[in-house]
This record gives sequence, structure tokens and C-alpha cells, in this order.
Amino acid sequence: MKPLDDSRTNAPVVLVTGAARRIGAAIARLQHAAGWNVLVHAHRSRDEAQALVDALNAGRADSARLLAADLGDAGALDRLADAAHAAWGRLDALVNNASSYFATPLGTLSAARLDELLASNLRAPLLLTQACARHFGADAAVVNIVDAQLWHPQPGYPAYYAAKAGLWSLTETLALELAPRVRVNAVAPGHMLWAESGGIAEHEQARELARIPLGRLGGAEEIARAVRFLLSADAAYITGAILPVDGGLRLR
Repeated sequence: MKPLDDSRTNAPVVLVTGAARRIGAAIARLQHAAGWNVLVHAHRSRDEAQALVDALNAGRADSARLLAADLGDAGALDRLADAAHAAWGRLDALVNNASSYFATPLGTLSAARLDELLASNLRAPLLLTQACARHFGADAAVVNIVDAQLWHPQPGYPAYYAAKAGLWSLTETLALELAPRVRVNAVAPGHMLWAESGGIAEHEQARELARIPLGRLGGAEEIARAVRFLLSADAAYITGAILPVDGGLRLR
């Protein structure tokens, strides 16, 4: 096997789940711009993930790779962590970004839909963090993506908010359990992007924007910058923190 060159082995390595598009892709791009090697995880959006990997590698050779896995398959998570470490022989950070989000009003909730929301928003982050922890070196970091509206939930989404509440608690618990070797924090987005499903009328958009003290959507880059900070040396004494990036929405 050809030996790795120094530029690759010295660059820190981050695994970002759900990184093919939107917020996950913004996180991957910004960490890459900060000099990290990036493992872009995807499940169904593999073509978009490969396009992102190709673009990153065009700027810096062999600095990004695609790892495909179904996070709903608990058995796949150990393999994903092993592959992440094997890519460049090190693993320094994990960003648990992948998330399912859909309504489950009482009377319509099925066990399968509940399992899907719990798997992506709670079970996979916990089991993947456990699997990655054995590969982490000193000064490693985990960032989870929770939800700024967790304590002001919308009716009709009980399973989603229950899962995100579990991830919030998990962030604080793992910060204790993995200290001092690994820092664990979370970013809590507010209204960042309009839903891909569309169908939000202009008056509904205006109503939602009026709820945000800063008066605008945040955009994916705001979350990516918060993640970059929490993974950086500037956050070396921060663990167990939940960083709201919501334009003040949680205050309303």
C-alpha cells in the first residue's frame, strides 16, 4: 500500500453524517476550508454526496471521501466508524447532523414512524458516538444537532421532539462520560431553511419570519460556523454546551 503523505496524515479528520446537502454539506465545506479532511456520509443522496466530495478533492487532493451507510441499521454504525478511521488512519471529530423530520400527530403515529425518528435523531448519534469513541485520539470532539424550539414544541410532532430531547440530554451525559478525552457539544438551530417539500405560502413565511427577533432565516452557513467553532481549539474548554443558533427564536 502506498504510504500516506504528511499533509494527509497531519490534517484532522471529521465524519459528518447526512452531509450530501443543505446544512450537512455546508458543515463539510466549511470544515474542509479550515484544513480538515472530511468524510461525507450519505444514505440515499449518494450522487450529490459524490459531487461534493469531487468538488472538495478538486481543491485539495484526497481530502474528502464518501462513506455510504443506512443509519437506521444499527449494525452498520460500527462499520461506518471503522471505515471513517481507516480512511486516513485517524479520526478527530464526529458531527451527528443526519435527521428525519415529519409530523406524527396522535391518532396517526405508527411504531414504524416512531422508530424512524428515534433511529435518526437519537439511536444513531448514540451508537455512532460509541463506535467512534474507540478511534478518537486526544482532544477529539463530537457535535450533535438538536433543535432550538425543543422547549416550545409544535403540536403534531411528538415523536420528533421526544427524540431531539433525548439527543439534548445525551449531549450533556456524554460530555461527562467521555471527558476529558472527548468534548461533546450541540448546536440548536432555529428557522434556517424553508422545508424542501415547499408549499409554504408567502403569508405563512412572513408570519414565521415575524417570530424571529433577527427577522430572517439563518441559512446553512450559520450552523456550519457554529460547528466549526465547537470543533476548534477556541472551544477547547467547552463541553456539554448547547449553542443556540436561532436568531432569538427560542425567546418568543
